[in-house]
Amino acid sequence: MKTVIIDQARMTSTRLPGKVLKTVLGKPLLEYQIERLQRVELADALVIATTTNTTDDPIVELCDRLGVKYYRGSEADVLARYYEAAQKYQADVVVRVTSDCPLIDPKIVDRVIQFYLDQRPQCDYASNCLKRTYPRGMDTEVFSFDNLSQAYLEATANPDREHVTPFFLQNPERFCLMPVIAQENYSYHRWTVDTKEDFKLIKKILEAIYEQKQHFTMNDCIELLNNNPSWQAINAHIEQKQYAV
Repeated sequence: MKTVIIDQARMTSTRLPGKVLKTVLGKPLLEYQIERLQRVELADALVIATTTNTTDDPIVELCDRLGVKYYRGSEADVLARYYEAAQKYQADVVVRVTSDCPLIDPKIVDRVIQFYLDQRPQCDYASNCLKRTYPRGMDTEVFSFDNLSQAYLEATANPDREHVTPFFLQNPERFCLMPVIAQENYSYHRWTVDTKEDFKLIKKILEAIYEQKQHFTMNDCIELLNNNPSWQAINAHIEQKQYAV
């Protein structure tokens, strides 16, 4: 089976436009995330799924510079964008991540993939955000291309088309949904980038940790924040939108 990470990215975020290419230490956030996702051992390919809008040309230029695969599809119908990207790159297993998670830990992505593989064929969908115990910003969803195809062909509601996986979540009698649980509850951490406050926190984390340890882990981030408890207040008041990106 071929396992493909598909990372959705666009420049026209409603709350923080251009967030994926905001720079820290001279490097765009998306480049940090790509570096980390390329270290996922159980994935055979990484694809950036962006849109056909000219506003997203800079994302494609970044992919070209880094030698990363990409696919350009609909901005509004993200489900179609995922399906078409998965089809083009012949994915059997799809790993969904979103580009607002620059600190994502490749070992945690591997853990969710391995959990899904171990639970097949019973498991249709595995995720560490189905029951949130990991920090927001580690979000990983894994499902088969066959199930993605079913969603693509059958989902009609706009939220299902825009957010890719609600079709699975809203049909638990049809799809076996399994959560991946952390050893401790770290769900109070918010490491996603959706607002200027989120970016301020991520910037502080990267500036404090990246040059000393490029392959930092989730636990490294937790230790850093434990040593700097005031940092968590930077974005603690931010309310998460119902769906990411």
